[in-house]
Amino acid sequence: MLSDIKIAQQAKMKPIMQIAEDLQINEQYVEPYGRYKCKLDHALFDSLKDKADGKLILVTAINPTPAGEGKTTTTVGLGQAMKKIGKNAIIALREPSLGPVFGIKGGAAGGGYAQVVPMEDINLHFTGDMHAITAANNLLSALVDNHLQQGNALSLDPRRILFKRCLDMNDRALRNVTIGLGGKLNGIPREDGFQITVASEIMAILCLATDLADLKERLASILVGYTYDNRPLFARDFKAEGAMTALLKDALKPNLVQTLENTPAIMHGGPFANIAHGCNSITATKLALKLADYTITEAGFGSDLGAEKFLDIKCRFGNLHPDCIVVVATIRALKYNGGVDKAHVAEENMDALKAGIKNLGAHIDNMRLYGVPVVVAINRFLTDTDEEVRFVSSYCAEKQVECAYSEVFAKGGEGGIELAETVCRVIEENAETTHFAPIYEDDTTVYEKMDAIAKKIYHAGDVSYTPAAKRAIREIESLGMGNYPVCVAKTQYSLSDDPTLLGAPEGFTLNVRDVRVNAGARFIVAYTGTIVTMPGLPKVPAAERIDVTEDGVIEGLF
Repeated sequence: MLSDIKIAQQAKMKPIMQIAEDLQINEQYVEPYGRYKCKLDHALFDSLKDKADGKLILVTAINPTPAGEGKTTTTVGLGQAMKKIGKNAIIALREPSLGPVFGIKGGAAGGGYAQVVPMEDINLHFTGDMHAITAANNLLSALVDNHLQQGNALSLDPRRILFKRCLDMNDRALRNVTIGLGGKLNGIPREDGFQITVASEIMAILCLATDLADLKERLASILVGYTYDNRPLFARDFKAEGAMTALLKDALKPNLVQTLENTPAIMHGGPFANIAHGCNSITATKLALKLADYTITEAGFGSDLGAEKFLDIKCRFGNLHPDCIVVVATIRALKYNGGVDKAHVAEENMDALKAGIKNLGAHIDNMRLYGVPVVVAINRFLTDTDEEVRFVSSYCAEKQVECAYSEVFAKGGEGGIELAETVCRVIEENAETTHFAPIYEDDTTVYEKMDAIAKKIYHAGDVSYTPAAKRAIREIESLGMGNYPVCVAKTQYSLSDDPTLLGAPEGFTLNVRDVRVNAGARFIVAYTGTIVTMPGLPKVPAAERIDVTEDGVIEGLF
């Protein structure tokens, strides 16, 4: 069987101007980046503002496992299948981060015959958005350290600088660093650290900003740190927002590409869902809703992470109202959640499936809390037995949730027709009864928001806070930011904050060790368990198998 990259390299792509023309986008709004990708000018949205929005479909999943779930693949395949059944559909995805590309995953643009192309460009430098975000982030850090060097007129306390540098690469050695060493000319020595670009506040701001003016205001509002007498200092105090906006001006424009079957796809922004809010940009999603009758978007990792943040953060800021939520699962992953080792998930094991399917049930229940109809998509493998398939179908029937099987990895859009028809029917049948609402209100406290997320979504019994987390919450409330939504940084492998608790744990205590405010992004981050914002590389990084031939062809990229 061909590898993902070989399949992508054989794709018959249309010129991006033709994809834009198919969407009835005037060429004046198209900024080509080569032959097969482009950016879309901000003025395009203004030209479409009077057009009605299409339907919004969110794709999420059960907790990820080493066995794989195929959420992005399902999203792409569903978009291709919509086209097969005569629907006008568009896909709205995140951009891959170089960290996972060279780390544990390899490429991240779908898989098999359900991919977004040009695959190599998308997985590597694409249109430079990640680099622009990294540069803007580190410009602010450079300005802050230069301010210290030049006399520190603002009395910034070097021990209380909250803003970190970033790099779009997995590099655990940079989590905690000491800078300014080597003498007076090299700056003021202090402790600092790096996080991965996709976990940075700049990434979150880019994805949540509605236009250039909003972007600039949010950048100005970044909380940098505190003075010696405990006054907050923001990016505006260092006159940083103008130059940062200049670096991000083009990065704010959504990117247009296509699938293997020429379905249009807007890819923009790429925050991780375990340590950030995990959704593509508001501008990309809202633009897609104007351009097509159906917009299929995804949120990272399981429903407890990306989907919760999509529904409680992104929808809140973007005034978005999903019409259907698709929960992706595999029978292999459900057996893994039932206690089977990765090496044996392809073998029939009904006892493990019956134990692990509780994880799927928890995610179904999670999504129903938001008043939106749910469809389960079972990403089918050849190793799935008839008895296993019948059991999953029966379980979904007992849960009174629609279930469809998907084979888009092997068959492309043709393999997703059942799923596409099911989703369209569910949207139509529930059009009058779908009433989306987040699970908490703006005016609730940080503790009340955390309780809602922990107990309703994670199924925790209680939430504990370290003294440092409690102090941070008091500080955030004193800044008048206690009403911001909460973004929980948590392991993706479990509904709890313990990655070893598989299945559907209940009644555990969620441990919050620290709390920070992303004042520019306008949400609060609660760090739980041992989650870190700069991942490390695995024992055998994906980078080791990536190469380029003498004639310039990239190999080994998934």
